[in-house]
Amino acid sequence: MLVLAVLSLLGILLVIGLPVAFAMAVSGAIGLYFYGGMPILSGILNTTPLTTANSYEMITIPMFILMAEFVILSGIASDLFRAATIWVGRIRGGVAMATAIAGAGFGAISGSSTAAAATLAATSLPEMIKQGYEPKLAGGVVAISGTLAMLIPPSVALILYGILADVSISKLLIGGVIPGLIVTMAIILTVWVLVILWPGSAPKGHTYSFTEKFASLKRVGPMLVLFLAITGTIYSGIATPTEASGIGAFIAMLLAVKERKLTPATLWIALRNSAQTSCMILFIILGAHIFGYFVTITRVTNDLSEWVAALPLAPLAIMGLILVGYIILGFFMDQIAILILTVPVVLPIILKLGFDPVWFGVIVVVTAEVGMVTPPLGMNVFVVARYTRRPLGELFRGVMPHVWAHLVVIALLTLFPGLILWLPSTMQ
Repeated sequence: MLVLAVLSLLGILLVIGLPVAFAMAVSGAIGLYFYGGMPILSGILNTTPLTTANSYEMITIPMFILMAEFVILSGIASDLFRAATIWVGRIRGGVAMATAIAGAGFGAISGSSTAAAATLAATSLPEMIKQGYEPKLAGGVVAISGTLAMLIPPSVALILYGILADVSISKLLIGGVIPGLIVTMAIILTVWVLVILWPGSAPKGHTYSFTEKFASLKRVGPMLVLFLAITGTIYSGIATPTEASGIGAFIAMLLAVKERKLTPATLWIALRNSAQTSCMILFIILGAHIFGYFVTITRVTNDLSEWVAALPLAPLAIMGLILVGYIILGFFMDQIAILILTVPVVLPIILKLGFDPVWFGVIVVVTAEVGMVTPPLGMNVFVVARYTRRPLGELFRGVMPHVWAHLVVIALLTLFPGLILWLPSTMQ
């Protein structure tokens, strides 16, 4: 009865708009008080802030966020988009396909989905509109391409999952590489199908010479250096994710210096934005730990795991129901909040069913991408709408074909776990 009351309180607090961190902390604290009185509650509140912040892996989050700020400052995203446009621009719909490639490239050196969507909206979307692309098609591909930053390392979402699930962050980040490429290809193929079905939605492409193509690669060099400094060092075992995040932030700062974009004013903005975002995430994790203690002490996860294991369903069918639940939650909640709320409860069930936690983490993040572009929340769509002044309804309609393609990718990754687990298995 107490568990049901606390869960109801959490739901009410979230519905009325209380920040996720406060909602989890308040409901968890009230539950702990009624379960064990003031001694248990005060003991947990005295120790949880330090144990939350005193995690070595936690350094990874502010470093990768700072790296993303420096990457945005340096203007690398514009160079990525121009280079991709030159290579695939002659195909009908080529600029839209180039947006997906640029989104993957930016995701490989950023890790922030909303930052990727904002950057692509400011760089590729005006170009597509100018060339005569249908705004619905252009806005949809920009919104969905921004989600790639959630999956392709360095991914803040995967890092958070690793911290919550106590799973190797290195394996999680490397496990996101192949699914990231598959999702990128799914976006490109979706654009290709759309322009075949509705040729008027995209103009004919422009042909570029081989000289122009190879000249464009010079501007991609910094991105490759940054990618190798992060993913390459993690995969080879040269650096841990925490060390790689520091290296990445330092190299991104050097790129901003090289482009003469780093001034005392811009440095202060980058540091301030990184600190604000990091504090927000850290506070959410703190609230989740308080709520998690209540869930653990009341044996909710144990009872739920035993109940699910006793269901007369195949493990894969139960997994399918869990993923449907994640998609539904994505309609209404922020993806980081979903991870923090659900992973402590769902992970024991996944382990009981015999699934790999690394595989599940990547699957959950791919599923969370759907929530970034579906109504009513659809954070990436709102970001694109703010930059383009286009109607939200138009953008949501433009992104729906990509949502269906994403669901196909999720089914593929669920049925063939090797697509996620093979690359981590080859790590040093």
